[in-house]
Amino acid sequence: MVDDTRRLRLSVASVELPDGVTFEQYVLRVPKAAMVVVVDDQERVLMMWRHRFIIDKWVWELPGGYVDPDEEPGATAAREVEEETGWRPRNVRPLVSLQPMVGSADAENLLYVASGADYIGAPEDINEAERVEWIPLASVRDLIGRGEVVGAASLVGLLHVLAFGAG
Repeated sequence: MVDDTRRLRLSVASVELPDGVTFEQYVLRVPKAAMVVVVDDQERVLMMWRHRFIIDKWVWELPGGYVDPDEEPGATAAREVEEETGWRPRNVRPLVSLQPMVGSADAENLLYVASGADYIGAPEDINEAERVEWIPLASVRDLIGRGEVVGAASLVGLLHVLAFGAG
């Protein structure tokens, strides 16, 4: 064990491949996270503009966060939207699950989709985002092309909705 904290567990595993080659592999285990693609009736998606210091870049992201051990992931997803954006999503339902770093990490991201949202007030956590905006779905491909959407979960959720719709 290298590290074992509330948010991650980092260890080293001994791996033997079918051909007999052996090596050591870092293994990162992170709690589940839940994010929501909130799409309104004007074909816009609710997104947050935030700075990610690890990559030192400003990016657009879907709202979401870590799933608490005693919380159902869909409830986490809805709660995180409210806390981070000030909007309460309607009709939150599962979309897709993904593992963004399957070769070295267990970091399941559970994506949900919601049909619209009701404004309930300013975001609870002012440190989450520089701004919160409804972005036209038609402009998402351009944002991705300009490198303004880089997070795996945000990319998968947005591309899933673009490819298959939010319904």
